[in-house]
Amino acid sequence: MTELMERPAAGAAGVKKVGFISLGCPKALVDSERILTQLRVEGYEVAPSYEDADAVIVNTCGFITPAVEESLTAIGEALDATGRVIVTGCLGERPEKILERHPKVAAITGSEAVDDVMTHVRELLPIETGAFTGLLPVAAPGMRADAEVPTEQARHGDVLAPSVKLTPRHYAYVKIAEGCNHTCAFCIIPKLRGRQVSRDAGSVLYESFRLIAGGTKELMIISQDTSAYGVDIRYRESEFQGEQVRAHLTDLAVKLGEMGAWVRMHYVYPYPHVEKIVELMGQGKILPYLDVPLQHASPRILKLMRRPGAGKQLDTIRRWRELCPELVIRSTFIVGFPGETEEEFGELLTFLEEARLDRVGAFPYSDVDEADARDLPGHVPEEVKQERLARFMEVAQRISTEKLAEKVGRVMDVIIDEFNDDEGDLAGTRLIGRTKGDAPGIDGQVYLYAGDFAGQIKIGDIVQARIEDSDEYDLFGEVVARPAWLPNVPQLGHFGKH
Repeated sequence: MTELMERPAAGAAGVKKVGFISLGCPKALVDSERILTQLRVEGYEVAPSYEDADAVIVNTCGFITPAVEESLTAIGEALDATGRVIVTGCLGERPEKILERHPKVAAITGSEAVDDVMTHVRELLPIETGAFTGLLPVAAPGMRADAEVPTEQARHGDVLAPSVKLTPRHYAYVKIAEGCNHTCAFCIIPKLRGRQVSRDAGSVLYESFRLIAGGTKELMIISQDTSAYGVDIRYRESEFQGEQVRAHLTDLAVKLGEMGAWVRMHYVYPYPHVEKIVELMGQGKILPYLDVPLQHASPRILKLMRRPGAGKQLDTIRRWRELCPELVIRSTFIVGFPGETEEEFGELLTFLEEARLDRVGAFPYSDVDEADARDLPGHVPEEVKQERLARFMEVAQRISTEKLAEKVGRVMDVIIDEFNDDEGDLAGTRLIGRTKGDAPGIDGQVYLYAGDFAGQIKIGDIVQARIEDSDEYDLFGEVVARPAWLPNVPQLGHFGKH
């Protein structure tokens, strides 16, 4: 079960405890945070194990076949353990799949269905409320608790920004939109989560302000298509600290950059206006990092995939690097897409050699129920897909090794994620962190000796480290400075003094 924040103490005998399993991507993690926030608001405890749980909520993923199977397995385990399971998330949009395997689940809701989930929780586990056991509703930062907000906005977190975090204190995911307007042949996200619905910029900025005030030092901006943020609401303006701010990625990035935290952009499609974002990176306003899901390099395969920007990626990347030489680009690719020939796979390898991307992931094509790619001719045999994947990763690994070797000898900012002490070490002697070019959980790490700073560094600190060695994916070095972190947002408990 997913690790949670420390549980609140039981307020009365007979308190109801809910277990929670969160699966899938960071966007689903934000949905989980919203549900957990509401559970706590209404007086439920979060159980740390099946044995302590009166019921279990499973937030599922339904994007690709392995993820569906993982979700179904988790539902089965929770049913066996507790007998009372509420299913939500992407797979919940396909209840027939769940009921076919697990007909005894108590309830099924789709993605982003906080209200529906809570309705089922109340039905399964009714609790008494009173003057000393109930909790007041929590308004989003910068909004009145009694503010009237359109239903569609409320559904996307504009009334109840999460106050429970499933990430460490020093970093957080901020979801700026839900759904997607693309019709990629291999993807069913629009069928599961609908068309794009963007949050107002004011809501995003108030949530980010609250997070930084609480000690968050790194914000990861996420959505299905971050570059398209605001298109659906015609970039309308909303209030943030007395100003009107457009719901446009450039305007949002400018305001986020002014807060002084690390701001990292994920799921960025290579639209023309992304150049403005890269310019901000070159100016040091936000992190020089772009997560761009390119998927392939062959123009014909990209057209079969129905991906934007077919045949233009290399020129775009070159232009970005002219604007920001320090830019780190991560991307993911699909090998063995239906109809992919050996020559077209060769185009992908050539692109990889020329683009020299910093962080690369790849997956063999997998059929997804209801995805249009299932009906394409020329499906690639599994053994060929695996052989191409191995060749692809060999090239990607070599490039990563070469690019990381170039960092040896440099002094770099590193955010500390965990301790790595050996037995007998003074606490805080060995550290694991990330550079500005590494996102948590998906990119490389930096293994550090604290040196003279042993015992002085905390998880979440941003230190300066001299890089002394590297391998295929990670860096190694020693801390040389521990500068003070001075965001432009007052810290809770430290107003007037950082």
